[in-house]
Amino acid sequence: MVTTGLVAIDATILATAVPSIVGDLGGFTLFPWLFSIYLLAQAVSVPVYAKLSDTVGRKPIILIGIGLFLLGSVLCGLAWSMPALIAFRAIQGLGAGAVQPMAITIAGDIYTVAERARTQGYLASVWAVSSVVGPTLGGVFSEFVSWRWIFFVNIPLCLLAAWMIARRLHESIEKTRHRVDYAGATLLTVALSLLILAILQGGQAWAWDSPISIGAFTLGGVLLAVFLVVERRAAEPVLPLWVFSRRLILSTVLVSIGVGAVLTGLTSFVPTYLEGSAHVNALVSGLALAALTIGWPISASLSGRLYLRVGFRTTVLVGMVFAVAGSLVLALTAATPSVATVAVACFVVGLGLGLVATPSLIAAQASVDWNERGVVTGTNMFARSVGSAVGVAVFGAVANGIFASSAGGENDPSTVAEASGAVFIAVAIAAIVTVAAALAMPRDRPELQAQSVD
Repeated sequence: MVTTGLVAIDATILATAVPSIVGDLGGFTLFPWLFSIYLLAQAVSVPVYAKLSDTVGRKPIILIGIGLFLLGSVLCGLAWSMPALIAFRAIQGLGAGAVQPMAITIAGDIYTVAERARTQGYLASVWAVSSVVGPTLGGVFSEFVSWRWIFFVNIPLCLLAAWMIARRLHESIEKTRHRVDYAGATLLTVALSLLILAILQGGQAWAWDSPISIGAFTLGGVLLAVFLVVERRAAEPVLPLWVFSRRLILSTVLVSIGVGAVLTGLTSFVPTYLEGSAHVNALVSGLALAALTIGWPISASLSGRLYLRVGFRTTVLVGMVFAVAGSLVLALTAATPSVATVAVACFVVGLGLGLVATPSLIAAQASVDWNERGVVTGTNMFARSVGSAVGVAVFGAVANGIFASSAGGENDPSTVAEASGAVFIAVAIAAIVTVAAALAMPRDRPELQAQSVD
C-alpha cells in the first residue's frame, strides 16, 4: 500500500503545478513532455521488469524501482530548466515501471481472486487518500512554497516503502538462468520515442507533412514491425507475443490502453483548463481534479463484490458507461468553465474507471499461473502506460495546434477553453472506442471467478 502510494500521489500532484513550473522554467508547449516522457519510460521498462520478476522474484525488482523513483524525484526537485526536468522525469518513469506493476503482482501472489475482492478496499484506499493529498499538496506547494516540493515529498515515502518491503516481503524463488531481451527493449523504446516525438512536435516544431515528420512516423512504424519480428525469435522476449493470442488477455490489454488515455487526458489538462479559463488557483483546480481520483477508489473498492456477482465483463461495461458519460459532459460544457461541473464530471469518470481498471486486470491475472502472472500484469500495465503516453501526446498536439493558430495563445481564456474542449472531445472518443474493446472480452467462465491462486 505504501509503495502504491508513490505512483498514486505522483499521478495527481504534478498536474496542478504545471502553470507554476511553466512560469518558473518556461516552455509551455513542452509541458506535455513532463507526462509523456515519464509514461514512455514507464511503458518500455514494464515488460523488462515483468519478465525479470518471473525469474528472479518480485522483491529485488520492486526495490530497484523504488531506488530509481527516489533518484528521479531528487533530481526533478533540483531541475534548472524544462529540458532538465523532462530528462529527470524519465528516470522517475523508469522507477515507476517497476513499482506499480510489481505492487499489483505481489498482491496477486498473496491473495486469491476471492480474497482480492475483499482486500480491494485497502488498496483502493491508497488512491482515495492520494487523490485528496496529491492535488492539495500540489496546489499548496505551488501557491505558498515551491513546486519543487512536489518531488521532494517522495523522499520519505520511498525510504519507508523500501524499508517495509525489505523487512516484510519474503518469497521463495527457484533461481534460473535468464536472458534479457536487450534488442527487443531497445527497439520498443526507440520506436515509441519516435512516434511520440512526431505526434507532440508535429504542427509545432515542424509541419505535419514535412520530411522530418513523415520520417519520424515511418521509422517508428518500421521499428515496431522489426520489434515484432525480433520478439518472435527471442529466447525470452521482453513482450511475449503469446499474450496477444488469448482473447481475454488481448481484450483487457486494449481496455487498459483506453483507460490510460482517458485518465491521463483528464489529469494532464483539467488543471490547465480551469486555471487558464476560469482563473482559479492551483489549489482549487487540484481539488476539482481530485474528484476523479476519489470516484475511482470508491468504485474500485466495490468492484470486487460486483464482479464476483455479475462477472468481469459486465462490470467493465458498466464502468465504461460512466466513463463515457462523464467525458461527454466535459466536452459539451467546456465553453462555459465551471469548477462544480468539472468536479462532478471527473467524479463520474473516476467511478467508471474504478469499475474497469481493476476487474479487467484481475480477470487477466486469474487466467494464468504464477510463472506467467508477472508478464500478464506487466503487459497490462505496459498497455496502460502506452495508452497514457500516446494519449497525452495526441491531446497535447490537439491543444498546441489550437494555441498556435490563436493570437492570444495560452494566455487567452477563450483559447484555453477552446483547446481544452477539443481535448475533452478526444478523450470522449477514446472512451467510446474502449467500450468496443470491453465488448470483445469473453463472457466469464465460472471457474475463472472461483479460481484460487496459491
